[in-house]
Amino acid sequence: QVRLVESGGGLVQPGGSLRLSCASSGSIFSIDVMGWYRQAPGKERELVATITSGGVTNYVESVKGRFTISRDNAKNTVFLQMNYLKPEDTAVYYCNARRKPYYTDPQYYWGQGTQVTVSS
Repeated sequence: QVRLVESGGGLVQPGGSLRLSCASSGSIFSIDVMGWYRQAPGKERELVATITSGGVTNYVESVKGRFTISRDNAKNTVFLQMNYLKPEDTAVYYCNARRKPYYTDPQYYWGQGTQVTVSS
């Protein structure tokens, strides 16, 4: 099992910044992709950003130029730097990890989520 714990959420004003962290523990070997999802009330969970073990990143169009995902491969820790936050960024943000040992199907793990609220 892989345990993911997010931190860094909170209340900020529009235009402000937050840095989210996701620490992993347990069977963390063979994790190749980590990412962040978010879910607003009444909406489906959406992918925000992903990063591979090689550092290749992908972002949803709405956060490009504002958010930056990074990771510490040795510790399987992923970060999300969020700048120029907008009210529409308000959501619960979830950390996700993909684990793919050789000769197995991929497994996906989720953190408990951290609340991000952007409001004046």
